[in-house]
Amino acid sequence: MPDMQNARVAVYLDFDNIVMSWYDRVHGKNSYARDRQRIATDASDPEIAERLAAATIDVGAIIDYATSFGTLVLTRAYADWSAPVNAIYRSQLVARAVDLVQLFPAAAYAKNGADIRLAVDAVEDMFRLPDLTHVVIVAGDSDYVPLAQRCKRLGRYVVGVGVAGSTAKSLAAACDQFDSYDALPGVAAPPVTGKKDAAPTRRRAKKAAADPAGALLERALRLESDKEDVEWQHASAVKSLIRRLDPSFSEKALGHKSFSEFVKAHPTVAEVDESGNIVLIRLAAGQT
Repeated sequence: MPDMQNARVAVYLDFDNIVMSWYDRVHGKNSYARDRQRIATDASDPEIAERLAAATIDVGAIIDYATSFGTLVLTRAYADWSAPVNAIYRSQLVARAVDLVQLFPAAAYAKNGADIRLAVDAVEDMFRLPDLTHVVIVAGDSDYVPLAQRCKRLGRYVVGVGVAGSTAKSLAAACDQFDSYDALPGVAAPPVTGKKDAAPTRRRAKKAAADPAGALLERALRLESDKEDVEWQHASAVKSLIRRLDPSFSEKALGHKSFSEFVKAHPTVAEVDESGNIVLIRLAAGQT
């Protein structure tokens, strides 16, 4: 049986499903179907390019969320990577050590190719990797219900991630835990009234670029808080999560003698409580 005390996680992304679902979430129901031909013909068309940019998937938010459950053993993304709408993500995914599985353009008779390939790989991996504890399925299609059920029968904890409004209720019910992509830490809410709503997103992006270590601390605290559903977090747990999110992280390399000192150097992000035997930290008041 898998050892749940040493969590090892496998992530499977039906990338086409998430891209299309988020596009519809941002631009309205069935928007992707209406724009599909224009996207395939010329994704660089200014109007189409703008619509695609507004519906960009935050790959890092998904992978960081999966990392909050334990050590990532493997991460696979399934799509037709020759399609421009998917190709723009290749460098991001490769940078996060994601294995890109090529699915060639499907004919009408093979429309569920991604579902079948992903499910076969996941079941094979569970037998090949007996120490696998968690399976994260990033999709919203009800076709994944049998896979989720099989993973649970094989003793794995199943986590689902899907776009709000485009996820089958049966899939959410089949998982041990299901979270909306919209609600993941770092994911900006889709704009409601157009361009003026993009300002907060740009401000967050500038903040993250100016202080990447602070942004990493904030994301780790949000992930740990959502996972444990408590305000104060053990500093050691947050540090372990940060190291999983970014293995190169070192508070000493940043000029701090300890992790607590590193946290104190970011008072706008986090607060520290050292009154007890265990150091506790939480998001600063303005961050909640």
